[in-house]
Amino acid sequence: MSGSSLDGLDIAFIELQAKTGQWDFDIVEAECMPYPDQWISKLQNAINLNAKDYLLLHAEYGHYLGQQVNAFMDKYGLAYKVALISSHGHTSFHMPPFMTAQLGEGAAIAAETGLPVITDLRSLDVALGGQGAPIVPMGEKLLWKDYSFFLNLGGIANLSVNRPDQYLAYDICPANRILNLVAAKKGLPFDDGGKLAATGKIDTTLLNTLNALEYYGKAYPKSLANDFGTDIVFPLLEEGKLSEQDALATYTEHIAIQVSAEVEKHLPGLGLPNTRILVTGGGAFNQFLVERLKSHLEPMRVEVELPDPKLANFKEALIMALLGVLRWRDEPSTMATVTGASKDGIGGAIWQGT
Repeated sequence: MSGSSLDGLDIAFIELQAKTGQWDFDIVEAECMPYPDQWISKLQNAINLNAKDYLLLHAEYGHYLGQQVNAFMDKYGLAYKVALISSHGHTSFHMPPFMTAQLGEGAAIAAETGLPVITDLRSLDVALGGQGAPIVPMGEKLLWKDYSFFLNLGGIANLSVNRPDQYLAYDICPANRILNLVAAKKGLPFDDGGKLAATGKIDTTLLNTLNALEYYGKAYPKSLANDFGTDIVFPLLEEGKLSEQDALATYTEHIAIQVSAEVEKHLPGLGLPNTRILVTGGGAFNQFLVERLKSHLEPMRVEVELPDPKLANFKEALIMALLGVLRWRDEPSTMATVTGASKDGIGGAIWQGT
């Protein structure tokens, strides 16, 4: 799994077992492998390539992924233990209802590893008229049944809602992608624990401008491409000419406001006096952001919970593994109630290996 924040390549060895419809999992080994600078540049600039060069990068990145998987298996002694590779790849274009594209050619991964590979997990859903995102809710539904909400704070913040009548999920707003861009202006890869944001002041004019963006008024199902953050949101922060501390404080508050507003919309449909929201992704380690979320959500009697660090870091990688297994078993991996597709889809391309 490679997220929009480009903090590295997540690789996890997962053991999954289904018993009478209930899935159990074990994250046996997991690691985030930082990208070399040249790969960060290649992935960031992929959308500007012509068709030939894009396809060449697609194949090159697939070979790179396969090589990293081999190195991971060697490091942890996993030879002959891996039955299947499920690769989400790195999203370059996301343009529902027309197309979605993730870099990392499955044939190249299979050629490097000699193992069966599942890739292209989103395209069928888009072809069925869906958003192709979020796709993690199927995993949440199968692996955790006791939470009302799931919040993933990655490059983009997305919310899943476990309602009794239907399961819903959609993208809320850009998150770590923007915070990291601001931190980079201070020469930092990210704002560790939100310490810089905690020293800043909220600019109400900028905050109101951000909260008024058109996307937030749209009905779900809906999803965001990376360029919403880089081409629309980040320039607004730049135009504000704030210090990095004030920009981080303002944008952190924006995330907390947008998340709490979406949670509040769904509380009546849950019919519960107390609800829990499980927060994962890199943003779960941003203590200041979590504090701001709690300040907005706890008055609504929504309890914010953080899992153990391994699950917080590798929840998406875990779910990509499950989606690959579901495809191998010819079982649905996307939900129409989440994406807006005409029906649930058994998504993914299978490369048999060598």
